[in-house]
Amino acid sequence: MYDSYEIAKRIKNRVKQQKNSLGEMLSECGLGINTISELSKGKQISYANFAKIADYLDCSVDYLLGRTDRPEVNK
Repeated sequence: MYDSYEIAKRIKNRVKQQKNSLGEMLSECGLGINTISELSKGKQISYANFAKIADYLDCSVDYLLGRTDRPEVNK
């Protein structure tokens, strides 16, 4: 199973790497300000919203899930 805390941590780290703010990313994706906090506590988000986050962060869903350490998107 996937560790929601680690997923939230990867998202936060990726946002920092891109020198963006978490609030801006969530706003651009049309998500609530508490989405990542709730995710870190085990609440699930839809696959569509998860894909929006990955697209915004220009990384693969596999990277955010921790299935790879390479953030590159297969294009």
